[in-house]
Amino acid sequence: MCLRRPRDHGLQRGRGGRAVDLDRVERAATAIDPVFLRSPQFLAEELREPLGCDVVLKVETANPIRCFKGRGTDWLARSGGDGPVACASAGNFGQGLAYAGRSNGREVHVFVAADANLLKVERIGALGATVTAVDGDFDDAREAVAAAATKRGWQLVVDGLDAEIAEGAATMAVELAAREQLDAVLVPVGNGSLVCGVAGWLKHASPDTEVIAVGPEGAPAMERAWRTGDDSPGEPTTTIADGLASRVPVPEALELMRELVDRFVLVSDDAMLRAVRLLYERCGLITEPSGAAGVAAAAELGEELRGRTVATPLCGSNITPALLARALEA
Repeated sequence: MCLRRPRDHGLQRGRGGRAVDLDRVERAATAIDPVFLRSPQFLAEELREPLGCDVVLKVETANPIRCFKGRGTDWLARSGGDGPVACASAGNFGQGLAYAGRSNGREVHVFVAADANLLKVERIGALGATVTAVDGDFDDAREAVAAAATKRGWQLVVDGLDAEIAEGAATMAVELAAREQLDAVLVPVGNGSLVCGVAGWLKHASPDTEVIAVGPEGAPAMERAWRTGDDSPGEPTTTIADGLASRVPVPEALELMRELVDRFVLVSDDAMLRAVRLLYERCGLITEPSGAAGVAAAAELGEELRGRTVATPLCGSNITPALLARALEA
């Protein structure tokens, strides 16, 4: 693959202001561990009737950690360094870093909120990372790991800040744009790396594709920051979509999102649960609420998307049995 360089979009600026460029994304698209690349994508005809539009699903759950996070974390681990790495995580990002650390021989430390999804936390530990639980929420864990990394000399990895994470996420858009003609893409937003990577590539490879960010009503800080420019911390989150429950916006991601994202919509927990059920009943796919946020948004937007072809990543399926049962009753 050989593409023209875009008009200096540089997907995301990492520490020191280094721009993420599309040359690195192209390299990542062939260098990342193959278990995370070339994930299934297909037109889900079964969703046309309930949603009123053609939906291309990008299934990012058929890999060892059941989520898309391995793309960015593996690319970061391959991009240099050999010492310990550390991050805060709601669960999926920690799994990605743990898997990448194990594959590349690096010690990994993951800080989580005390009430984080136990299914995800146990998997992080099983992959060889040291897990530290912190009182409070994800953003409290983020503060704690930053302090620990400074004290102990670990490389701190921040989802939404480190350029390599967005570059890895962008490889998903490389695969989508190579096969699909899309009117819009619906991208779940937590800390912003996924939407920054996907939007950055699509604005070059498919500039007419509308990029719609999707967040939970119970964690509106990123949407408010995108809409107003106010990146101050939000109120405590109340959503079941733990992978999208960001209370403190990452300014670097926000800056790029305000340039690349066309719309930002919020969806309710009930809408995400209905989307989890719809995907299970119509497509035989299991997702967690965060992973179904794009489908929930398609249902909420209704007539606005009628007759259009849209894509969304199913970005995670690490759902507890209790929450899955709740979704199937929705």
